Amino acid sequence: MRFRHPDGSTVHLSYCTNVHAAENLDGVIRQLRDHAEPVRRRLHRDRLGIGLWLAHDAARALTEDPAALRRLRRALDARGLEVVTLNGFPYQGFGAQRVKYRVYRPDWTEPARLDHTADLARLLAALLPDDVDEGTVSTLPLAWRAGFDRAARHTALAALTTLAHRLDALQETTGRSLRIGLEPEPGCTVETTADAVDALTGDGAPPAHRIGVCLDTCHLATAFEDPGQAVDSLAAAGIPVVKSQLSAALHAADPARPAVRAALADFAEPRFLHQTRAPGPDGALLATDDLDEALAPGALPTTAPWRAHFHVPLHAPLAPPLTATLDVLHAALARLVGGPAPLTHHLEVETYTWQALPPALRPRTRAQLADGIAAELAVARDLLTDLGLKELP
Repeated sequence: MRFRHPDGSTVHLSYCTNVHAAENLDGVIRQLRDHAEPVRRRLHRDRLGIGLWLAHDAARALTEDPAALRRLRRALDARGLEVVTLNGFPYQGFGAQRVKYRVYRPDWTEPARLDHTADLARLLAALLPDDVDEGTVSTLPLAWRAGFDRAARHTALAALTTLAHRLDALQETTGRSLRIGLEPEPGCTVETTADAVDALTGDGAPPAHRIGVCLDTCHLATAFEDPGQAVDSLAAAGIPVVKSQLSAALHAADPARPAVRAALADFAEPRFLHQTRAPGPDGALLATDDLDEALAPGALPTTAPWRAHFHVPLHAPLAPPLTATLDVLHAALARLVGGPAPLTHHLEVETYTWQALPPALRPRTRAQLADGIAAELAVARDLLTDLGLKELP
């Protein structure tokens, strides 16, 4: 979906296809037929943006076989779909029964991450619509925190600098500009916007014209960051928000209540990590790596609210006693695109947890999933038009 900002520029809205499991090209093309096109039809759109997730095997096949890449481009065009951004965070296996910590490997200290992200950039340059000359790729925020020392940081930042040089060369040969956004996430070495500023402005920082931040509003909320302050701090440091993922976290206002803890327990599931945070008495955040750990007696204080990294659907209010951090999403979006000029032109709804929701909330059919994704995009569309943007055909 495309929107005209009052300054005349175009803002793109998509949904991320990492919600659909696919590890190879045939699976990706089935996604377009079975999921993305039905979502487009529900929104009565001739064209719909998708934030494509390409697992390593699919990306490698497309890189090595020009005919395969042409096949994907034809499938996108035939289904009325366009791609201006890729989700390069999960490397492979995101549809597995148990993902947890595996999603952070390989990290930016490993050559495989650099090679994969460079492949994604080359592919996106070929997949961009004919009238678009800039694409973005989101990626993990260097690494999971455990074992990440100064030497690892040096290696990771050097790899990003190498990638930036490759992107410069790619623009020279294709005319397309590709930028990469580190996605701050709880538990990672870059968890907050302050961590992003430190990593992307300190010694060895990669060039800012290629490497910036992907601001995920669920992660922002989980870390109890103020959206306005977060966006302003990035702007003050000269770090571009190359992309924003529109998502909401799980919020429990009173985790001491048995009913609240029982409701939270329904969201503790075995597939993804649901990092949980609570403000401590001194204002510092206290943390667990997962929701079930947070629910263990004494793991987190119960005198302050908890937030969990669980992407909950944007359009369906949670039943009390839990809520979603939609206020953070609204505030972040207003700061990002509500001003005289957009601070980012790529927005992506990313609710990959539909099948990890408590059973009563999960879609039971492909049609129900398409209904839900379309409803989320409609919420995002209405937020944008309320900020003065105009939906384009």
